[in-house]
Amino acid sequence: MKNYEVTFIVNPVLSGDELKSTAVTYQDLLKDSGCSITHLDEMGLRQLAYPIKKCSSGVYYCIEFSAPNGEFMDKFELALKRDERILRFLTVRLDKFGVKYNQDKRDGKIGSKKKEAKAENK
Repeated sequence: MKNYEVTFIVNPVLSGDELKSTAVTYQDLLKDSGCSITHLDEMGLRQLAYPIKKCSSGVYYCIEFSAPNGEFMDKFELALKRDERILRFLTVRLDKFGVKYNQDKRDGKIGSKKKEAKAENK
């Protein structure tokens, strides 16, 4: 199994239901391709470093998934390119260290010390 992570930015002008349906659309597309979704992270509305399609902010989603092979990737990325709701996307193949890092981050092993230090100072 190969591990991948796709991060995409959705146009913030859409309603809340349309934003969620965009993420569900790509989850379903991955499941139909035989992939198993490991984690979905809705990072929320964030400011962009530079305007993309006249938008200065976007709603970020990150989907981590496993696939038996990479044959579906061309079709998946073509769907992302053609979707007008998507401002940008990036697909990355994860090695074993990337998978472990993401799991540790979800478990709170990474980044939790900074949060604890801030809580103690208050």
